[in-house]
Amino acid sequence: ACGAGLGELDLFSPQALQEERKAEDCSPSRLARQVGSEVAKWIRVNRRPRKRKRGKREVAFEKLSPDQIVLLLEWLLEQKTLSPQTLHCLQQTYHLPEQDAEVRHRWCELVIKHKYTKAYNQVERFLLEDQAMGIYLYGELMVSEDARLQQLAHRCFELVKEHMDRASAQVVTEMLF
Repeated sequence: ACGAGLGELDLFSPQALQEERKAEDCSPSRLARQVGSEVAKWIRVNRRPRKRKRGKREVAFEKLSPDQIVLLLEWLLEQKTLSPQTLHCLQQTYHLPEQDAEVRHRWCELVIKHKYTKAYNQVERFLLEDQAMGIYLYGELMVSEDARLQQLAHRCFELVKEHMDRASAQVVTEMLF
């Protein structure tokens, strides 16, 4: 078990939480501080040795709202490397594939950045089901310099290009070819 599930709070947008984080003249809200605390836990989990020690307790993660999860994922995107174990635990803790499009978009960015192959199917699902939000991800897939991710981008685009508006399809075409 990686940690707790999700809460139902939806008090701040990710943008508001992000702006609060950057504002130096105000103290961060309780919700933003909670996200910061969770980010610190994830960074510690990521730095742990790979072998589990007997008797070692699991880290207890707090319940976060979807907006807090978006902020958490944005802050984790700033990390140079996250291990596959950390990414797996993140996915399990917050049930990321079942979250809203904003959360899943950030999750897909993490999957691409860290080449987390076990979740490539989730990137594919996002590109097929959330075409409007997926446009940016095509660029991420192409700059990843990972052949599997680039093939995934081409395959998804072939399946959805007829259903995209012309402007979006043109933007993606320029990224892919």
